[in-house]
Amino acid sequence: MLMRPKTAEKVAQTIIWSVSILVVLLLFFIVSFILIKGVPTLTWDFLTQNPTQSGRSGGILSTIVSTLMVTLVAILVATPFGVGTAFYLTEFTYESKVTKIIRFSAESLAAIPSIVYGLFGFIFFVIYLKLGWSILSGGLTMAVMILPTIIRTSEEAILSVPRAYREVSFSLGGNKWQTITRAVLPSAFPGITAGIILGIGRCVAETAAVILTAGSSLHMPESLFDPSRTMAVHFYILAREGISMERAYGTATLLIIIILGINLTANMLVNRFIAKTR
Repeated sequence: MLMRPKTAEKVAQTIIWSVSILVVLLLFFIVSFILIKGVPTLTWDFLTQNPTQSGRSGGILSTIVSTLMVTLVAILVATPFGVGTAFYLTEFTYESKVTKIIRFSAESLAAIPSIVYGLFGFIFFVIYLKLGWSILSGGLTMAVMILPTIIRTSEEAILSVPRAYREVSFSLGGNKWQTITRAVLPSAFPGITAGIILGIGRCVAETAAVILTAGSSLHMPESLFDPSRTMAVHFYILAREGISMERAYGTATLLIIIILGINLTANMLVNRFIAKTR
């Protein structure tokens, strides 16, 4: 016997709300568990000292610096290529086989597991280009990894800019470049920035691709060619080898705080961008 439409609607709403609440509770439980374990470890010494004795003592300063350096290299390399590709697809060409191939390639890159990126970076950057385990190798690998995210978010941000902005610019005598830089880019900037911030979040949280390319050295990096250990890799090694669960929870807590901050910032920028375009 079929249910009445109103009954079916209520059942569907109940299921959706139940699943949503379950997801929120799981997130709250995981985050709370790690924060309870890790917040007491976040002392000033823990944040400002380098790790010693394979991470059993000391702090995580070198891993924080390594994470920032790897992320900076990745963003500086991926952003021009990602944003440039997005503008090419939306402003400089029509829908064709070439654009379909580029979009398909970007979507395929987004679906590749991170360990495959790590293997590619290890073979190409570490061995073939002879960069060795270094911040540069890790940053370049992460740049390839976050490129699809920047391309897709930037493309959507550019497409959301009203066509009238371009028409007004052309009617006032502006050329293609002036229209893009003075009319389209400022309007799409918040959305593009949100994509870049999401890429930063992925760089900070990545483990598999970085450990195969940047290495796991605990020394403070002095150049882009030095091996390093990011916070995510440090947490993984501490937990996997049972070196110090206390410091593993502390590192995980800092990672969660950073990633939550990045995601909140990205959501805020996207919401402001949507409100502005309405």
